[in-house]
Amino acid sequence: MKFEMLRTNMLNQWIIIHLRYLVGFAFIPSGLIKLMGERFTAIPADNPVGYFFEALYQSGFYWNFLGLVQVIAGILLITQRYATPGALMFFAILTNIWIITLSLSFSGTWIITSLMMIAVLILLVWDHHKLLPLINRSSGYEFPEPSRIWMNAGVIYSICFTGICLLGNISKNSYANWGSVALILLVLVTFGLSNYRAYQSRKLISNA
Repeated sequence: MKFEMLRTNMLNQWIIIHLRYLVGFAFIPSGLIKLMGERFTAIPADNPVGYFFEALYQSGFYWNFLGLVQVIAGILLITQRYATPGALMFFAILTNIWIITLSLSFSGTWIITSLMMIAVLILLVWDHHKLLPLINRSSGYEFPEPSRIWMNAGVIYSICFTGICLLGNISKNSYANWGSVALILLVLVTFGLSNYRAYQSRKLISNA
């Protein structure tokens, strides 16, 4: 009962929505690098970390597949509507990454991946009511659909962020630089408008 009260709190909902955005964004750049067949790091192969990533890079299609899955997981999280399967995919992928950073003694990186693990666990706990029917089909719990405001914002964010990452590979081109600036501005405008519209919507509901 107390957890349901936490779920209905507007501030908590806002934090979870934007935590999904943040965690989803974390996967898109690294995923696109792999998907486009580029090396993820410049660390030489005589280093255990560099050797590991070079071996993955040389695997060919598997390297691209890893990138594709990361991008899909990131976009699913950002859409809000499909955030739960996105969180599950993210958890599966991130668990491997987290263990790798611990086992290969990445300097400082394990702290970042540990924080990401905490974030995705929070998202899974938040959506536990959607996951329980997978175990107990007789629960009969019905959960509301996310607001269209946040879903539309998620679509715009995913398109813009993907475009920014792609344009970053041709940063020497002035048109690409202006394109990145335009996409960043669109992200900021979307952030402002989506939060304003959500605020107005909540205000109308509370005054009804």
